[in-house]
Amino acid sequence: MRVVLTTWGSRGDVEPVVGLAAALRGLGADARVCAPPDEEFAALLDGAGVPLVPLAARTVRSVAAGKTRPTAQDAFRLAAELVAARFETLMTAAEGSDVLLATGLMPVGARSVAEKLGIGYVFACFHPFGLPSRHFPPGRRPGTPSPEGETDLEVLWEHDARRVDELYGGALREHRAALGLPPVENVRDHVFTDRGLLAADPVLGPWHDVTNLELVQTGAWILPDERPLPAGLEAFLDAGEPPVYVGFGSMAMHGSADVARVAVEAVRAHGRRVVLARGWAGLASADERDDCFVVGEVNQQALFGRVAAVVHHGGAGTTTTAARAGAAQVVVPQIADQPSWASRVAALGIGAAHDGPSATAESLSAALATALAPEVRARARAVAGTVRADGATVAAKLILDGFVSA
Repeated sequence: MRVVLTTWGSRGDVEPVVGLAAALRGLGADARVCAPPDEEFAALLDGAGVPLVPLAARTVRSVAAGKTRPTAQDAFRLAAELVAARFETLMTAAEGSDVLLATGLMPVGARSVAEKLGIGYVFACFHPFGLPSRHFPPGRRPGTPSPEGETDLEVLWEHDARRVDELYGGALREHRAALGLPPVENVRDHVFTDRGLLAADPVLGPWHDVTNLELVQTGAWILPDERPLPAGLEAFLDAGEPPVYVGFGSMAMHGSADVARVAVEAVRAHGRRVVLARGWAGLASADERDDCFVVGEVNQQALFGRVAAVVHHGGAGTTTTAARAGAAQVVVPQIADQPSWASRVAALGIGAAHDGPSATAESLSAALATALAPEVRARARAVAGTVRADGATVAAKLILDGFVSA
């Protein structure tokens, strides 16, 4: 069987897809990934032995981690660009394939390509919080806002569908017409279908009755990482008590310019050393003290098992990696699904949810006090044993057995 997987987004949108592709190839399938052309994603795929088909000309980092926060106008331009890129790239990449799986930032166009080629289409997501629900409102999206004071969830989700149409509908109609395909009335629901795969751990991300869609929960798609830790980091870890890891991954942290200084100060207030991850925000230590070690790209699966706590943004991947490692967490949520992961970490008793996206030394120190408490660290270690590691294999077998969304 030949499977093409496509995604667009940050590391958290790409690495799980690579994990699934590796699992598919391990089961004998021909799997390739159509993803953004960022160097770090290309290296990730190369390390996993999975072919990369570049999607779009611009890197995700150039869009998400520029000097200024992207505007609504930027979002509309990107939407049209990505629709065009999917039609152009996937039509060639998926020719002769059996299945096209799409995930990441609203993958408009992928299902149309599958339809034109006459192959199976699978929609996948890493959390259910962006899917229509009777229990919570939609998140923010560029386009015509809902009237102030509107609280009816059904109405709010209808407004969300209209905003998706505003963003993607014109480009989708244009490209479908060029292929002789009929227009789509509801772009969002066309992408989601009624049935998809949920690549989230059942303990960390239970979804039952959260969304109106039918989801098959496989567990998180984890790409095993066998890389050794750098020698300097190993020496730092061995030189004292377990430090606190601080990193915000692909978040540019536009609203928290001083976040590195704040975080280091908060960690030092607890007498702990710090491992500071640069990430897309370019975090760096403000002084030369030897209690802070700065890292770039690193094996988090190996590192998180050796730290006292993990301070992060609440991406699905980082949350899962920290939970599997048994590390207590402090989540400083920034966007999208991250507040939901923060709430879940707190509800499970494996860490603390920071109140809001911008931390002060005092507020972060208070959250760390919770995470570093002996009972929370013990709870984190206990929950680690319940987090499954076979989600990618489960999903791969479903696909090979004929699972499709449409």
